[in-house]
This record gives sequence, structure tokens and C-alpha cells, in this order.
Amino acid sequence: MQIEEVRSRVLLYDRNNLDSIDWPDTEDGRYARAYLEPLMREGTTRYIRNVDTTILLARIDDLILPITVNEGEYDNAYVCSPYTHYIRYARQELSLLQRPRLEKSLSAMLHVFGYGMKRSHLNRVVHINNWLLSTNLFPRITGEQVVAVLHAVREQFPCHAIVIRSLCSSLHPDILGALRTEGCKLVPSRQVYLYCANDADYGNAKARWLLKRDYELLARNGYTFVPMSDMTAADLSRIAELYKLLYLDKYSYDNPQFDETFISSAMQSGALTLYGLRKDGRLDAVMGYFSRNGVMTTPLFGYDTTLPQSVGLYRMLSACLIRQSREAGHLLHESAGAAQFKRNRGAIADFEYSAVYDRHLPLGRRWCWAMLERLLNGFGVPLMRKLKL
Repeated sequence: MQIEEVRSRVLLYDRNNLDSIDWPDTEDGRYARAYLEPLMREGTTRYIRNVDTTILLARIDDLILPITVNEGEYDNAYVCSPYTHYIRYARQELSLLQRPRLEKSLSAMLHVFGYGMKRSHLNRVVHINNWLLSTNLFPRITGEQVVAVLHAVREQFPCHAIVIRSLCSSLHPDILGALRTEGCKLVPSRQVYLYCANDADYGNAKARWLLKRDYELLARNGYTFVPMSDMTAADLSRIAELYKLLYLDKYSYDNPQFDETFISSAMQSGALTLYGLRKDGRLDAVMGYFSRNGVMTTPLFGYDTTLPQSVGLYRMLSACLIRQSREAGHLLHESAGAAQFKRNRGAIADFEYSAVYDRHLPLGRRWCWAMLERLLNGFGVPLMRKLKL
């Protein structure tokens, strides 16, 4: 089938014609409606404080993909701001190198590049399949369908770069191959960790022993693993606080800033499945995950960082997460960070890419993406592999 024949099956919807959409009566379709409709009707900043974007929907066959449109918004979280991801967030992460001279040189280089990238309107961008979360999971979609949506978006937004985040070779070979053939640049974004919890025999003896020891900490330290049904409105502020303590205060305020409104909506709609660790009536750790096409990931994760590390909240919560994914028979996408911890427990590393289509843009807009592709593939990826970040 020719790509234009598939392209004719792509329908785009915005806030003004949202009521006319025929939501697919599928698990993915119901999930998309529950999660995306409030964001479209009320605006993203009502739910995620540092995400200011316009959401559209693309329907192809029985699939719904969220499309985000930005003109600049350089203070946005990295989930819809390439500048934040590749410049501001990257500068914050340089301390992980533990090489002061190299950090200083790279920081200066990023400052210069950042100025040039703003001048070339790096953030005038449309993201396809952007759920505004750290990891965008994909439905059961073919490379041909993704390219058809790409063509439809290019026609609608001829002055924007088109980006598809969260692609890695082990999970999306068909999509990556189709986008590469279409002329997309593949720009590395981060090293992620995948745990094959859907394989009952996965992991060596040491990894299984570590997980067993981590899980046994619950009883030893007096914690109970509680489901979302045992959480109430009174827990909302604590959940938001735990996420803030870890993802914002400890890591970066350029992560999505979820507040109580987002968490309450996610709980009511089922967009996220929440579990927590409770002791003496108080939540000290929480995770919120969702699954799609056999893959699970946790965009909401937090614990009380003011408690001693010896309590082992991260270890306990991670062990519970792996148990949940194993019971569901899903591969666990553990995102980035805590690399050695995840490796020790059996996770395998893979690189995540953003596919960037900019062939329709003038040279003055394309140079920054070309430079990022060349620099990160030639220097960034080898360095991250060497340091096992």
C-alpha cells in the first residue's frame, strides 16, 4: 500500500472539533480519551505547571496519537522543549561525569550552542505521540502508519520541525527503520534501562538475590505495600510532595511538575495505576505506572528523601515495581538514572532516540538538529557507554 493511501486515513482534531471525534472502542482508545480529553479542554498548565503546549489528536485507523505543538516556550519541561532537554537539562547533568575540567568545557560549549539554537528556533516543534511524560509508550502501530501521520503533520505545520521521542532499537525497530528511510535524523536523547520481567527466567542468581533482599525490607522496616484503592483524597498532597522531593528537588525542576490536580485526575481516570509504601498511617513512597503494548513504565515515582538512605525506600519501591510488571507479564521500561543499581538487578541498557524530520525547513533551521545528531552520536553516546550512565 502506498504511503499516500495510508495518509488519507489520518484525521487531525483540535480543541474546537474535539466533540466530533469518534474515539476507538479499544483499551488504548479509552485510555487516550480519559487521559487526553481533560488536558485538551482545560489546558496543560492546569495539570502540569511547567508544560505549556497545544494538544491535537491524530487518528489513524483505530489508533489515537497525541500531537503537541510549540512555537518557543523555552521554560517548558523537557517533554516538549528540545532546548530544555539538550541544553538546560544537559548542563545540570554534567556533574554526573565527575570530571571538573570536562564539565566546565562542556558547560561553556552548551551555553554557546544554546544561544545559536534559540536563534534558529529549535523549539518551534511538533511532537508526535507525546503524552507529556518522561517515557512515551507506543500502541501497536506500524512504521508505515507512523510515517503517514508524519506526512499529515508536515502538511498542517510546514514551519515546524517534527519530532518523535522515546524510540529505541530493541522496542521499535520497525518504526525506526521506516523513519530513517523517510529521511529523519536520529538524535540520541538518553540511555535507558529495560527489565525483561515478562521472562520468568530472566536475570542471574545475584540479580534475583538482590531483588529478594530488597523486597524483604518491607517487613523488616514495617512498611505495607498499598494499592490505589487504599488511598484517599487526603493522600494527594503527600503523593505530590513525594514526587517533588525526588524528581524536582533532587533531580531537576525541568522534569514535568505534576501537582495534586494531575494526580487526582490520573487516579480518577485510571491514566496511572498507583501503589505506595505506608507506615504508621503515612505514605513514604509512591509509584504510578501505566502499560501499553506489553511495556510498563513509571512516570510518577517518589519517596521521602529526608528519611535515612538505610531505610531503603528506593530499593523497596523498585522491587515492588518489578514484581508488578512480572505479575502483569510486561517488559519494564525503567527510564534513565540510577544506572548501576538497575544493572545490578538485571536491567539492560539501550539508547533512546528522538526521530527528527526537518527536510522541509530552510538550512538555517536544520543546522542545529544536524549538529546535535552528529555530536551526540559521535561523542555523547560513546561517553555515556564508557561511563555507564
